[in-house]
Amino acid sequence: MRLASRLRDLNPLRLYHHGTRYHRVPDDSPFNLHTYGWPAAAERWCCAGRLSTTKLLGLVVGTMLFLAMVGGGGYRHVSGPRVEEPPSEPPPFFWQNYYPLRGYYNGVRTLVSLGQWEPENRYNQSIPPTLLGNESEAVINSVTGGPSMSPVAFQPYPDYASAAYLQKHQPVHTCYLDAEERVAAPDVYAYPGVPQHMPEAFYGSHKMLGMDDGVCFDRFGRLGPYGYGHERGGLGNGQASEKAGSEEVFKQVGQINYTDINWGDAQTRCHDKNKVRFEDAEGSHKERVQRHAYILRAWTGYHWNDHQILTTRAMVNELALKSGGEYDVHILLHVKDNSVPIWADQNVYRQTIEENIPREFWNITTLWSEQLMMMYYPEPFPDNFANMAGSNLHGVYRSAHFALQWFSQQRPEYDFYWNWEMDLRYSGHYYEFNTALGDWAKKQPRKGLWERSRRFYFPKHHGDWDNFTKFVEQETWERDIANNDVERSGPVPVWGPVQSFPHTGMMAPPNDTIPPTSYEQDNYEWGVGEEADLITFNPIFDPSLTNWVFSWDMSGYNRSLPIPPRRAAIITVARLSKKLLDIMHEETWRMRHTGFPEMWPPTTCFHHGLKAVYAPQPVYFDRDWALGYMDGVFNYPPEIWESPFGWGEHNLLGSSFYYNSGFSGALWRRWLGMAENGEGGGGRRSRAPAGCASAGRCIIRSSTRRGRWIRRSADRGARAGRSAGGRAWGGWRSRVRGVQAFRISRVRDVCG
Repeated sequence: MRLASRLRDLNPLRLYHHGTRYHRVPDDSPFNLHTYGWPAAAERWCCAGRLSTTKLLGLVVGTMLFLAMVGGGGYRHVSGPRVEEPPSEPPPFFWQNYYPLRGYYNGVRTLVSLGQWEPENRYNQSIPPTLLGNESEAVINSVTGGPSMSPVAFQPYPDYASAAYLQKHQPVHTCYLDAEERVAAPDVYAYPGVPQHMPEAFYGSHKMLGMDDGVCFDRFGRLGPYGYGHERGGLGNGQASEKAGSEEVFKQVGQINYTDINWGDAQTRCHDKNKVRFEDAEGSHKERVQRHAYILRAWTGYHWNDHQILTTRAMVNELALKSGGEYDVHILLHVKDNSVPIWADQNVYRQTIEENIPREFWNITTLWSEQLMMMYYPEPFPDNFANMAGSNLHGVYRSAHFALQWFSQQRPEYDFYWNWEMDLRYSGHYYEFNTALGDWAKKQPRKGLWERSRRFYFPKHHGDWDNFTKFVEQETWERDIANNDVERSGPVPVWGPVQSFPHTGMMAPPNDTIPPTSYEQDNYEWGVGEEADLITFNPIFDPSLTNWVFSWDMSGYNRSLPIPPRRAAIITVARLSKKLLDIMHEETWRMRHTGFPEMWPPTTCFHHGLKAVYAPQPVYFDRDWALGYMDGVFNYPPEIWESPFGWGEHNLLGSSFYYNSGFSGALWRRWLGMAENGEGGGGRRSRAPAGCASAGRCIIRSSTRRGRWIRRSADRGARAGRSAGGRAWGGWRSRVRGVQAFRISRVRDVCG
């Protein structure tokens, strides 16, 4: 047990810093050509001068013969399905033995209806069809033509003009981009079909969350309305890429001139026109509509590329303007230079914004700095259990939530606050996604909620959600209770606030978090219809059962007592209620309690009995995993250091949603029409993947993407420690032996 507890704090996977591409072996090869008897390049050229006359003549004749064959057609390149050569040695990770999935890159010419769609996944039961190489002609409708379907406006909003809506709510007034109300907020366009053989998500589900699983988005329908694909008033990008059928989008939406658009003013005008919707009017039978703050976490020095500008425009338009003011989008800008007096001088404040934010977003930006947080939440924060980051408590790496807590106190008019990081991408419609998550979380009963939220949900393995719920309850009684350490993990099952652990002072939980009945008596009724205080995008796990490196970064609790039971969810992207942020704020300034950013909101919910929900959004993988093995790896790691939230995180490198995923960034670049490892992009060096020749531009379902977006070294800026430690998938192929060697030597150090 002593060894196990010390191994929990080790995480060598975060120690390797490099900037290799996904599926690309880095150039720093350790092999020397001399070792294998091959001359180096310079030596080969030096040897050319020693050729005899006969050899030179033979070389000239051979060259002429080769050129004649090529010019006369005697040499023909025979193309066929590309088959991956077997590796010369076993791959470092078991999941790399699974077949790669290529159906993600099937384009708009392969679109079929949802009823005709056959996913590529075989879950390791047979070879995926795209590797057989015989389906190309069948799925591609036309080698030279456009898409088989026309894009349609995607409308996830309620019918604001319907009698049913107006019976319950105040009317919604249309919002515009300009003050003269000449430029309407544009629609987003989707294709009513799915690319044939596009894989289905391994865990999570569109359908279960209430999202439309029968549509897909291409880059023109998704981003064209915001300036992608046209020069006049747009950004001009994407015009050199394949765009057959994109004219259908521009014919309907036009080419909006974004040169003088002020998104802050547009957002304010929209709210003012509709503010009665968000007020509690006495005597009115109309339901109040809740408001959301959608907060983008940027920092000084952040590079705003074209695609970040496009997606930020999309957020404001889809969340704020098209919804009649339900959302306000904010940029919370971290001023990294603590000497800048942003709280003392309005000119300095404005100059900082103008130097770091595109003009169109100036009026939605709020500044903060670590120095400001030190004044707002002053020391001391005693009794830290383990500062594994080795950094200041008020630094953004360890206390990114301080700024969110502070913002919620400065802007208390919102019911919910979405914490959104700049390295997230979303291929679908923001309003549909946010609404689906919130509505689904609201329907979830409290009974078994913590137990369900700690698990990955595999629909093809677990069945529908009702079956999964029953399975988790059975496993809770038959397995979890017997294996639980109450002092370390808290009670199982969780039912109401958890404050029974030894402590020297805790804030009392809210009265409405006390269960109305016992766990056994409840029939999955308590919590249904209750808004979630926390919605996470990854499972809410128990850090004490992993070797997650920041598991012990809790401050303000008495170190003479055991560390409190706690919960965490990897990455800080989440929806937090005002109620939760108020309690986090009180705990911080009054009780001097805090924890690592990915641990503090879930732990606050855990201790105070708030409703925390992991919403199983659809997540894809680049290989055809066997589901039984996948369930074992993610839900039942045999040792604490094999958890996917510790040393076992390599299992997520090929996923579409994890902070250091390589596949996620590769797929996003292909979706944007860029070449990736010589494939896609339409460039001179590009080649079509097996089974996708002439399939048209990439088109995918709505999903969040989190991972490595750029090909150079890690992003400069916020959370530099993690960014520098992020790894592209390809880098692991050459580094893994070093990782394994480090593990062995480090374990020896621990044991010795």
